[in-house]
Amino acid sequence: MLMIFVDDAGTYLPAINHSPWDGVNLADFVMPFFLFIVGVALALTYKRVSNKAMATKKAVLRAAKLFVVGLVIQGGYFHGLHNLTYGVDILSIRWTGILQRIAIAYLLAAICEIWLKSDDDVDSGHSLARRYRSQLLVALILTTIYMILLYGLYVPDWEYQLPVAGSGPKSFSVECGVRGDTGPACNAVGMIDRRIFGVRHLHRRPVYERTKQCSIDSPASGPLPPDAPSWCQAPFDPEGLLSSVMAIVTCLIGLQFGHVIVHFKDHKDRIVQWMIPSFCLLALAFSLDCFGVHMNKALYTLSYTCATAGTAGMLFTGVYVLVDVYGYRRPTLAMEWLGMHALMIYVLIGCNIFPVFIQGFYWREPQNNLLRVIGIGS
Repeated sequence: MLMIFVDDAGTYLPAINHSPWDGVNLADFVMPFFLFIVGVALALTYKRVSNKAMATKKAVLRAAKLFVVGLVIQGGYFHGLHNLTYGVDILSIRWTGILQRIAIAYLLAAICEIWLKSDDDVDSGHSLARRYRSQLLVALILTTIYMILLYGLYVPDWEYQLPVAGSGPKSFSVECGVRGDTGPACNAVGMIDRRIFGVRHLHRRPVYERTKQCSIDSPASGPLPPDAPSWCQAPFDPEGLLSSVMAIVTCLIGLQFGHVIVHFKDHKDRIVQWMIPSFCLLALAFSLDCFGVHMNKALYTLSYTCATAGTAGMLFTGVYVLVDVYGYRRPTLAMEWLGMHALMIYVLIGCNIFPVFIQGFYWREPQNNLLRVIGIGS
């Protein structure tokens, strides 16, 4: 529901749209909330595993299906929304995307839940952490790898090209030669994606095109300022490889919240076990932000991971209190339906499949489609 709202209203209300770079707006909570609840669900799905090999095989197949759906949707197949042309140019297909990221995080978290847990009894928060200490260690290792690469890799100067109508491509040069830079131009997240995938396979509408350096209408999209830096139009993938490492950590955090449901039956115990880590994550997030590790969705920084996971934990606790403790289920039925059909809704609405379907039926000319009949098309 939040995804649909920010996608439709974000164009007109930049304050709720994705933050152009550092900072967190309303739209920046959507992806982590997806990942968090995937982790919670995994704890319930694999509460009892009789055959680990078979469970792993099923998890791999589910992740592969989700990855392929994401590749078709965000890889470039539905690119001709107005001229009704479809197909993928393999030379410029986008390999990463939202569903691909969820698939990767799901698979790693599922493998952790299937294979990395002890048989220790759980009667407190400490014993819960001891039972799943291997999963917590994986999250710590992933976070350490991410931080080392983000702040330790050397980012050299680089170039990219943009097509120009009526002539050959125009080349741009970006000067870097730094380590530990977290700005739009010279961060390790973008460098790794450029090296592994190539610039042509990255997202062509970078979020930083709405920064003050790149838009005279910032924080909304707008024309380039006369003195715009050379990197403003460079492709950048918000679901890149290095940033997806921390997305896995978000899913693992949600997994620990799901364990609370499995091992604690009393409402008070569950609420306490959720609220304490949620507050700790938020406190850590704001502390990191104050010390220069800024919240940034595009880079999926550690402070952003903690802030969004902590917020997700508090919201999850609030919904639990409302529905499970006090029994106010009827006001949430619409959201329950959305949650049960999240993938279908994402595919149909969030990825323009529904508009493509509507525009695909026309009378004689493509312009005479159903959108025009109902007064939306021109």
